[in-house]
Amino acid sequence: MDRAKIEEIKKKIEEIEGISKNELGIDISKDLKSVIERIEGGDRQTGAWRRVELARHSDRPTTLDYVEMIFEDYIELHGDRYFGDDPAMVGGVGIFNGLPVTFIGHQKGKNVKENIRRNFGMAHPEGYRKALRLALQAEKFNRPIISFLDTPGAFCGIPAEERGIGRAIAENLKVFSGLKVPIVVVIIGEGGSGGALGIGVGDFFIMLENAVYSVISPEGFASILLRDASKAKEAASLMKLTAEDLKNFGIIDRVIEEPGEGAHAEKEKTASLLKGAIQDALTTLRKKSVRSLLKERRKKLFSIGVYRE
Repeated sequence: MDRAKIEEIKKKIEEIEGISKNELGIDISKDLKSVIERIEGGDRQTGAWRRVELARHSDRPTTLDYVEMIFEDYIELHGDRYFGDDPAMVGGVGIFNGLPVTFIGHQKGKNVKENIRRNFGMAHPEGYRKALRLALQAEKFNRPIISFLDTPGAFCGIPAEERGIGRAIAENLKVFSGLKVPIVVVIIGEGGSGGALGIGVGDFFIMLENAVYSVISPEGFASILLRDASKAKEAASLMKLTAEDLKNFGIIDRVIEEPGEGAHAEKEKTASLLKGAIQDALTTLRKKSVRSLLKERRKKLFSIGVYRE
């Protein structure tokens, strides 16, 4: 149910309350309040789940789609110089509004065959090591980093465990927190768990309106905490994983409204809006000294999860 319809229903409820109280002398305010709460609760639940669906839309722009649309030129780099190349994690060097930058990001496929090759955007250890290699290269040549997050989570199969997925992500968290160049993090689809955090440490966080960002999927949350995987829609509402929620918590710095039905329907326009937001962030961050950059980055990281009454 859209917001306009809900507001219309609430207005009618208020009219009924006025009639019952003024003309009939009956106070039904408590009952009507309960009805409004149920309507709004259902709207929040439906709205959060709709965001999840849009974040997973098969035609939603991927990292390389945005790289194609917002960079004047780019070259993709491959391999972690240790085991191999991971198609689920992409990265390279590009020209952004005349400025050389390094980009890294999760990469999903457009169809079943491509998703199998890309492992549905779930990176292996070599993917995170590739991202680390490119990030250190960016620091060496003083290039800002733009990181695109779009993954359900890191791959958790036996091969990934054998090659050290936990250590690879932990190493990235440590190194990224101390990189001496600006890092802009952009959540373009799913920002899932440690898989997102592995390239998700930065100075300024941008999130598309229909993206989601959480420690676990709604299905996983429902299975573990609600004991029922079919309650994923309810879980999505409880998890506060939408851009609006995360902006209110101070985790996200800027939310980009998606035009029309969403990024999948208005790709070029979404890319243009995203490009403007990234430019604004880089303009501000590049004016800061390395000392201020690192101090503010660590302050931001340490403030996440802090709760004050």
